[in-house]
Amino acid sequence: MVVRSQSEIDEILRKRDLVALQEMLKNWSPSALVRVMTELAAEDQMLVLRILPRELAAEVFESLDIPGQERLLKAMGQEELAALLNNMAPDDRTLLLGELPANMTRQLLTHLSQEERAVAVTLLGYPEHSIGRLMTPDYIAVRENWSIQDTLDYIRRHGQDSETLIMVYVVDEQGRLLDDIHIRSLLLAPPVNTISDLMDNQFVALKATDDQETAVAVFKRELRTALPVTDSSGILIGIVTIDDVLNVAEAAATEDIQKIGGTSALDEPYIKIALHRMIQKRAGWLVVLFLGEMFTATAMGFFEKEIEKAVVLALFIPLIISSGGNAGSQASTLVIRALAIGEIGLRDWWRVVRREIFTSLALGSILGAIGFVRIALWSLFADLYGPHWFLVALTVGVSLIGVVMWGALTGSLLPFLLRRLGFDPAVSSAPFVATLVDVTGLVIYFSIALVFLRGTLL
Repeated sequence: MVVRSQSEIDEILRKRDLVALQEMLKNWSPSALVRVMTELAAEDQMLVLRILPRELAAEVFESLDIPGQERLLKAMGQEELAALLNNMAPDDRTLLLGELPANMTRQLLTHLSQEERAVAVTLLGYPEHSIGRLMTPDYIAVRENWSIQDTLDYIRRHGQDSETLIMVYVVDEQGRLLDDIHIRSLLLAPPVNTISDLMDNQFVALKATDDQETAVAVFKRELRTALPVTDSSGILIGIVTIDDVLNVAEAAATEDIQKIGGTSALDEPYIKIALHRMIQKRAGWLVVLFLGEMFTATAMGFFEKEIEKAVVLALFIPLIISSGGNAGSQASTLVIRALAIGEIGLRDWWRVVRREIFTSLALGSILGAIGFVRIALWSLFADLYGPHWFLVALTVGVSLIGVVMWGALTGSLLPFLLRRLGFDPAVSSAPFVATLVDVTGLVIYFSIALVFLRGTLL
């Protein structure tokens, strides 16, 4: 529908026929409206928001990316700005205000009602990347001595203000969280029963000061769509919903992937980040990797005499070092991801080493056999490798086994070392591991060559 109607919307906007546009969009879902908005210029986005009901406009605005939201905020009038900000969900508004410059945030806070401003200031007071920044204070809390009928009546009166009605939270007189109850249990219980009849005192809660990635792990483990958030004394102060946690998981995965690729994490969409910032994010790692590769030239200079005596060895240098780098990159990527999603921990390092020893031995043997056979077959038709082709083939084959094993062990252990030192394992990116293995791979290659070719080519 969106694709078919995009041209019609463009035509209506060109004519500025707002009545026709309102009639066309009135039954569209928020997700469909967001897809339309992303294809429009900022001026046309403003027109669309103006014809939508305030609650729907706020919901659509919440789903836009931060740079898009910032552009619209700058284009809005005072009344429109106040209406939009006051109708936004508290957690989405906190995300927006936390990303904006401090002076702009202070200015926007003045457009909020007294009640909404108090909520916004409270949420912004939590540390950046904490669960407190994700939570919303809009939830349903009840007492354990209420009847089921009284509880349902209370939900009907106040439920429209809640972020979600899947869970109802039980608190005591001080607001301390006692339990959470699924709405299904309430609907199926006899009206004369009390809340205490449904309580099992088995609940999972998040702390407002915990890191946001903690919420990702808890949601995954508990299979919940919403979780309560408490302060240090157990007082219920908000809830976190799955949509916000999915955004955190996506951002964390994106950051790790970018680091694994050998770049600093981008804080803006790739297509929208400024050119100078893109260069800044990527240049640092490229310089570090380039300086690291200089040691490869140093290593080759150390074996200069061996290369002069057996020039044939130089033909296989790219093959050897790339195989080791590729094996190391594979192992590093797999271990980084396993650490990130909790499949393994620091205590599992020896299990990983044992697995990589046997895995890399098999992989190295496969590559070594292919290299040996290639040299042997080539020697049947050409004299490129000379009369000692068998020893050259043996050198390449054994070197591939050694370099692949070394690369895999280095790539798998480096993330553990970085985690143990308190760094992000993703920093041990594939290019970094490949560069490290390039240098050591040359040492392994020429050391093995000295063993097999001494007295013949060397």
